[in-house]
Amino acid sequence: MKTVIVDGTRVAPCKVVCVGRNYVAHIKELNNEVPTSMVLFMKPNAALSSELITGKQTPLHYEGEISFLIKKGEISAVGFGLDLTNRELQSELKGKGLPWERAKAFDGAAVMSPFVSIDASDVNLLSLQLWINDVLVQEGNIDLMIYKPLTVIKEINSFSTLVDNDIVMSGTPKGVGSYVKGDKFIGKIFIADREIISQEWIAK
Repeated sequence: MKTVIVDGTRVAPCKVVCVGRNYVAHIKELNNEVPTSMVLFMKPNAALSSELITGKQTPLHYEGEISFLIKKGEISAVGFGLDLTNRELQSELKGKGLPWERAKAFDGAAVMSPFVSIDASDVNLLSLQLWINDVLVQEGNIDLMIYKPLTVIKEINSFSTLVDNDIVMSGTPKGVGSYVKGDKFIGKIFIADREIISQEWIAK
């Protein structure tokens, strides 16, 4: 089983549940429709990685996300996640009305920073930044989300129980795009103005 680090300890999430189309500006940049209900999809444990891969045949796209680790059915810790997407394949599958898994759930498609514990009272103060080659390409906060974290957790649990160490990726703000080998990524998480996570990856 693949693992992630939480407060210095390794744990093995069973699954990663992702929210799609949770920031209006991101929906618009991809010319998608605003959903009338929550868009959810899953990545298996095998998709987890601490390394940032590049596509073998077509460029992958990055999507920076505030990610949550679950304990006892509640948010326990937060990390910075990269939801990697084969956009070309995703568009082809969507056009045919087929599932997205081949474009979203491949090995290495869920890149995670270490997680740090968080108080429930701080969840709504969270924000993220993603820097690529020292340029700020994405930033967003909980206020910009269509579905807030507690609503997301409740909805997921209504059909698929979140067990201890599962991860929820809460959606990406605008600014997604492709990248190449050697690009330097720095993902940051803040509580209000206080930086609590800063993680660097070099695309391989």
